[in-house]
Amino acid sequence: MKCQEMLRALGDFVDGELAPSICEEFERHLEGCDACQVVIDTMRRTITITREGRPVELPAEFRKRLDDALREKWRNRFPTL
Repeated sequence: MKCQEMLRALGDFVDGELAPSICEEFERHLEGCDACQVVIDTMRRTITITREGRPVELPAEFRKRLDDALREKWRNRFPTL
């Protein structure tokens, strides 16, 4: 399995919705790929934090850039509102 294939199936893997044979391929890939392991670990931590409802304080500059980007996407998608 290549990184790109793994990333396409990532959500199903984390949710436990992949066939056992594909999960085995996934695990073998992760054993030899630190970059993909970081992605999986980060996704699992994000899911845990979200489920627990722990508040996460974003840095002010990041929050401003995020707000600006979301407003711009909204304006592009709904120009008449």
